[in-house]
Amino acid sequence: MIADADPFARQAGSAPTLSATVLAGEAAATSGAVPERADKKYVWLMVLATFGAYVALVTPIALSLAIRVQQLAPGHEEVLGYVTGVGAGTGALVSPFVGMLSDRTRSRWGRRRPYLIGGAALGMIALFVIAVAPNVWILGLGWVMVQLGWGNVGVVLLYTQADRLSEEQRGRIAGLAGSMQMIAPVVGALIASALVWSNYLLLLVPGTVGAFCVALYVIRVNDDDSRDLPAGDPLNAGAVLRNLVFSPRRYPDFAWNWLGRLLFNLGVTFSTTFTTFFFASRLDKKVEEIAGFVAALSAAGVLAAALGALGGGWLSDRLRMRRQFVLVSGVLFAAGALIQAFGPNLAALFAGALVTSVGLGAFSAVDQALVLDVLPERDTDAGRFLGINGYATAVPQAVGPLLASPLLLIGAADADKNYGLLFLIAAGSAVVGGLIVISKVRVPAS
Repeated sequence: MIADADPFARQAGSAPTLSATVLAGEAAATSGAVPERADKKYVWLMVLATFGAYVALVTPIALSLAIRVQQLAPGHEEVLGYVTGVGAGTGALVSPFVGMLSDRTRSRWGRRRPYLIGGAALGMIALFVIAVAPNVWILGLGWVMVQLGWGNVGVVLLYTQADRLSEEQRGRIAGLAGSMQMIAPVVGALIASALVWSNYLLLLVPGTVGAFCVALYVIRVNDDDSRDLPAGDPLNAGAVLRNLVFSPRRYPDFAWNWLGRLLFNLGVTFSTTFTTFFFASRLDKKVEEIAGFVAALSAAGVLAAALGALGGGWLSDRLRMRRQFVLVSGVLFAAGALIQAFGPNLAALFAGALVTSVGLGAFSAVDQALVLDVLPERDTDAGRFLGINGYATAVPQAVGPLLASPLLLIGAADADKNYGLLFLIAAGSAVVGGLIVISKVRVPAS
């Protein structure tokens, strides 16, 4: 997280340009050696593993958790917000520890692979717990375990990108990984929509897809033996607490980007957590009855999301412009959210979903590349800082549903919820996040 007085103070600088080195005077603090160009085997297996991890992680959010909540607490949609919020909050607390531990792990399997194996194993157990949960408390426990398992698999795969990708690869490969994050919920929704008759299959089939894809990466991609690396600072209680924060005065670009990312993700969380219930309300149907519609709408959006991710990532490399694309992503996402919330008919619902998908896809690629551009202490503490950066996603996922649940009740009449207010706040948050990034973040100059 962020520590220091006057946390976003900084000196004026020249116009930002892309590079792997930092401005004079900041080099010692922010930059490590630039990685060599990663090979194709790593790229494609990492992308596949990302896809699998997100199928296992996001499918419950897209459909399965909503179905289980309706089974265990019918008529209480707000429970979904509480369950997802607690799970994301726990993940936010644990993720930096995983980064710190993996940075310091010394094994013949390398620094990252042990955490991929452990995360996938825990994730599979967690999905089984959700499938058999007899009440919302056990359901919540299962979702916490999913976040600790599959959530950290996705995070550790990002650590490998910091380890392996050269600067000129970051946008394109972030686009590939980001497009997989967009495609995964669609595939998960298609799988789940065919398996709603069985809680076990509904949860465990997506998990099996994830386990298979991660296993291919673990088996085929060599993570260099880390036993001969320097031991690193010991992780006593004081060191752990210090490593959970950073000084924005020392790393202002990382700090500003962190804040912009947090606000964008808050908007995403507001508008996506209750998507299934929102669609059911607009279509005047039960959640189980719209499983096919959710899958079809998601499938329609996947091309738009992939276009946003691949196009945004490629263009940000080609034009050497990350920040501008972050703002464009925020504007597109906001426009789509408002079209969905206030559009007059089903066509507007589809159009809004497509526009939102383009914006979210572009943001997922470009901001991930931007994070790698401004990442401090790349050689020694990449996992730590990427874990801290993960707070900018996990905190909104934790706090957003908890804030959204009461917002839905403002001005609500009978069973209707105030989705319009929720989507309006989501749109504003995404745009403000983009404005912060474009106005405050400097990418290191060459």
